[in-house]
Amino acid sequence: MRKQFSTAMRGALVAGLICGGVAGSLWQSAPAAAQPAQRGGAFAASYAITLAGISIGAANLTAKIDNGGAYALDMHAKLTGLAGVLVSGKGGARATGVISGDRAIPASLAVVASTASDKRTLRMSFAGGSVNAIEIRPPLEDWDRPDRIPVAASHRQSVIDPLSALLMPASGKSLADACNRTIPVFDGATRFDVVLRYKGTTTVSQNGYTGPAVTCTARYAPVSGHRPLRAMTRFMVENTDMGVTLIPVGDTGVYAPWRIHVRTTLGMSMLQATKVHMEGLQAIASRRDKK
Repeated sequence: MRKQFSTAMRGALVAGLICGGVAGSLWQSAPAAAQPAQRGGAFAASYAITLAGISIGAANLTAKIDNGGAYALDMHAKLTGLAGVLVSGKGGARATGVISGDRAIPASLAVVASTASDKRTLRMSFAGGSVNAIEIRPPLEDWDRPDRIPVAASHRQSVIDPLSALLMPASGKSLADACNRTIPVFDGATRFDVVLRYKGTTTVSQNGYTGPAVTCTARYAPVSGHRPLRAMTRFMVENTDMGVTLIPVGDTGVYAPWRIHVRTTLGMSMLQATKVHMEGLQAIASRRDKK
């Protein structure tokens, strides 16, 4: 039971740190020409991480987008309370790239994730939306198992890293445009798609933000690097209780997470914004409400 709990805690930490739990594990068309964002600025948010309704940690996300569309993302997460005592997990990640049309084109990713017993670092660089270098230390154990689906060279092309995937540009005027997309993610070892579909819109209010929000359903579709017969892989493929609620980052045309929820084997894992700050960005709630 302790091992199961520890695994779940690590998954929840990574969920908050890397891609909000859509994949639930750290190691799990050609891009258009870069277009300038409408205006530059900064977005920062604090998140609470819960599992089965119990607080297990906190995360902070900051995003800077300049007038040319270049972005820098930083995220830090830490397990607290009982989860922190049992697992002592924490991590940090930084991603850079440029906003291009309705997607983010990554340039680099650096991740450090650790528990009381181990530490792992990941570095990736990209060129034209494709991976051109990967470094994982220490190397992943048991990665040569015969039931693992090999990662082909093509699976590292036209992809996005898990942290950059949290930025969701939308070229259309409708909030639904932020949802209806398939995100091709490569996390350094596995390639998977996150399939988002529009569910609905609402108005949310929290410290620092009051305005529109759009909710998307999410599905996990593994491509390679995974072990298809593992119970956890099957659970995630069949999991229909996943989703993300997004809010607009001012007038940049980019959306960021307000809430992410993923059903796990131990209950619902959730990343919920508790505080939002926007700098140099005009809120677009009133403009969109008039349309």
